[in-house]
Amino acid sequence: MFILKLLNIALVFVTNLWARILGSGLVKHHFHLALSGLVLFGPVLSFWVSKYSIFSNRNHYLYRKFLQSTWGWTCILTSSFIFLLSFSTRRCLSLSLRHLSRIGVVGFLWWGSRRLLTLLENAAGTCYEPVAASQDGALIQGSGSSSQPLLLLHEDQTKASCLRAGMLWRGYEVSEDTLILCLCCLLLVEEMSVFGPHLAQAKPLQKSPGAPLRIIFLLCALLLALWIFLLLCVLAHFPKFPSQQLGGALGYLAWRGLYQGWFRLQPSWGRPALPGEELFMDKDSGKHP
Repeated sequence: MFILKLLNIALVFVTNLWARILGSGLVKHHFHLALSGLVLFGPVLSFWVSKYSIFSNRNHYLYRKFLQSTWGWTCILTSSFIFLLSFSTRRCLSLSLRHLSRIGVVGFLWWGSRRLLTLLENAAGTCYEPVAASQDGALIQGSGSSSQPLLLLHEDQTKASCLRAGMLWRGYEVSEDTLILCLCCLLLVEEMSVFGPHLAQAKPLQKSPGAPLRIIFLLCALLLALWIFLLLCVLAHFPKFPSQQLGGALGYLAWRGLYQGWFRLQPSWGRPALPGEELFMDKDSGKHP
């Protein structure tokens, strides 16, 4: 019992600290600027990082287990937090589903963005097959003293089939890793910032949030820290200019258009509820804002 009580005290302290940090005006109003600076100047770190670092290997555990399923982890943990917070506050299933619809909108946007980017990359790129000069004497004479490998054009290949066949793909691309990492970081900060007002509302009522909600909130905070770390690793160890900057810009525009645009319109536009909307009591009027 003593150990459980000690763990609960530690959980309350850590979650209160994270809620205070993420709910502060500095983070809410300037986090996107810090993230933009990281995307812009993160590749400069490639001059100082070691190529022998464990994070220089694309087969590293973090890349394989987390980077390739960024949206899945974010969707599961954020949806759990939103549902527990909204339902424990108002006990209204329809309102909880309205808040959960934000994640559905972002997920649909991410799915559509991937399909659109794939179509654009296939249309703007070209597949080449390297040809060894020794395979054709005529090609040797035509190549002269150039050390560049000869390339054979394949116009009927998509990017995925080209890379699977071990050939070269050349064309413009947008970094999907940077796009989804930036979008998920901005989404997590936006959704988790309401936990501070939730604690402030529960304090006068002597009703502290339960351990399940605090644990999910802590997991979301740890996930945010992991996404920022992975974004820094990708930018420093695998710099790709300007595809990573384009990916970060698209992630920012998606967040801006949803959380700072559509979600703030009047309810008549059929929008999902903003984070915290209709959940917290107004201290002066005693009504929900």
